[in-house]
Amino acid sequence: MNPSLKKLLFWGVVLEAVIILVSYVVHQDYTETFRHAARYSGRLSAVVFLCTFYNYAKSFPSPLKTNLQLRNLLTLFAVVHLIHFVFLAMNMYLNALPVVPVKLVGGALAYVMIVMAPFKLHRLKYFWQLIYFYYVSLVMIITYIARIKGDFEGAEPFWGHYLALGAFIFCSLIFSWRMRKSFLNSLNS
Repeated sequence: MNPSLKKLLFWGVVLEAVIILVSYVVHQDYTETFRHAARYSGRLSAVVFLCTFYNYAKSFPSPLKTNLQLRNLLTLFAVVHLIHFVFLAMNMYLNALPVVPVKLVGGALAYVMIVMAPFKLHRLKYFWQLIYFYYVSLVMIITYIARIKGDFEGAEPFWGHYLALGAFIFCSLIFSWRMRKSFLNSLNS
């Protein structure tokens, strides 16, 4: 494991630990601790994902195999998102939230893709790499739409959800434009 990845993972785990500790200090009832930990851990994951997607778009169409910084960010995102999953699962269990299998299929596929990305994404063609980034973005967009609609029990919609939704849509569009431009430039040179 390279030193920069170790440092990223260390800080990612530290931030997740801070999230659970602060959630516990503020809400000592475990049901609320994990509800808030899942919420804020999800926000951390969203920021890490957008940084990862930005790095991919910035270096496109350079091969992912040679972009160590991007591969490190993919690993960081997988780790913080798995920790988010643990907080989310604990929240659902402790608060007896209903599990709707139809709604979980899309998110489950995204989780599998996220966990596999650090190991496999650099070996895949651009098409599959783009599928990964845009599918994960779509799942996050759908999650924020559900939050805005009030579909999350125990979490009221607020302005931050609109901001996150706008950020994901805006970044997806801007990154598409940047990658298209870079790709066309690489064909012309």
